[in-house]
Amino acid sequence: MARDYYEILGVERTIDAPGLKSAYRKLAMEHHPDRNGGCEESMARFKEISEAYTVLSDDQKRAAYDRFGHAGVNGGGGGGGQQGFHDVNDIFSQVFGDAFGDVFGGRGGRQQQSGPRRGSDLRYDLEITLEQAYRGADVEIGVPSTATCDSCEGSGAKKGTRPVTCTTCQGAGRVRQANGFFQVERTCPRCGGGGQMIAEPCTSCHGHGQVRKTRKLALKVPAGVDDGSRIRLSGEGDAGLRGGPRGDLYVFLSVTPHELFERDNLDLLVTVPVPMTTAALGGEIDAPCLVSEACDGQCKARVQVPAGAQTGKTVRIKGKGMPHLNGRQRGDLLVELFVETPTDLTARQRELMEELATTFGADQSPRNSNFAGKAKRFWADILGGDSPPPGTGTGSKETTA
Repeated sequence: MARDYYEILGVERTIDAPGLKSAYRKLAMEHHPDRNGGCEESMARFKEISEAYTVLSDDQKRAAYDRFGHAGVNGGGGGGGQQGFHDVNDIFSQVFGDAFGDVFGGRGGRQQQSGPRRGSDLRYDLEITLEQAYRGADVEIGVPSTATCDSCEGSGAKKGTRPVTCTTCQGAGRVRQANGFFQVERTCPRCGGGGQMIAEPCTSCHGHGQVRKTRKLALKVPAGVDDGSRIRLSGEGDAGLRGGPRGDLYVFLSVTPHELFERDNLDLLVTVPVPMTTAALGGEIDAPCLVSEACDGQCKARVQVPAGAQTGKTVRIKGKGMPHLNGRQRGDLLVELFVETPTDLTARQRELMEELATTFGADQSPRNSNFAGKAKRFWADILGGDSPPPGTGTGSKETTA
């Protein structure tokens, strides 16, 4: 199991940005491979520390990690397998500054700066209905992302021209200079580490080689997804630099609350009103259910109400719940009965009700009889003896303090 990022850096989950940076600086200096003779254990520890800081120092990634753990981190997170030594040296350089970062992280710097780079992973939040989660859905999403400029094909140079070799670093992307006892290597200030300069920038992307676009993508939402489910679309993230591959897109799903149903894992819960007469005599009622092929197109299920049913009685209907993600199993539909008392009675209905009430005995209202006995014992304990509850006896007096 992947270690907790906060635990790796030895900080509390409430740590602020300056405290987080301070903790990283201390650990990174201690475990940097160049200070430990290239020790493999130090290398692994350094990568682990840098991976944790990369996530927690980014507000969006940190929020996703706090909510979903490693599953919420773009790119999967948690294993360090996707992060190379040059990547963590870039992080080191950003935190410590160009001079110190290059002293410790000079190895491979030229290739990292001037070679192809993979594009960034993206996150997209999609809200779906319970019906879509139940049946699955094909939806179209618009994802803002970077794309390779068509005019210059990613070179950044005006059409018909090409980038030229930087005259300051001679195409290396780095420059060296003496600093006391150290030979310090810095990113070339003229070309920014690319090794090339653009004499005539592309008018479409202004020399960046990339443009911002909203891309339309078709997304298949599988049946059975739940709130917080994640779908990965490989190669649909930001465009890479200098011919590098695209990043990935991670779609996080949230299911909107339904006006009738509540979800409990694979089960669906629905509360259905029942006429008092049906609850007393027993009978059948219709309960709503979500439509699927298993329902033969019917969006209701027949529910047998047992005679004497009370509010809160739950009837389970097998196989009418949510489908299991990537499986054939289905949950159940749990129908909770809510017994309704009739209102706005006519004179005749009231007369019949009063006549009916006189026929009821204690055996027909067992809960009420049980409650009355408990209440009587409670009052006796409070008032002592056989004293009646306040306000029910004779000759009672009220005093005002």
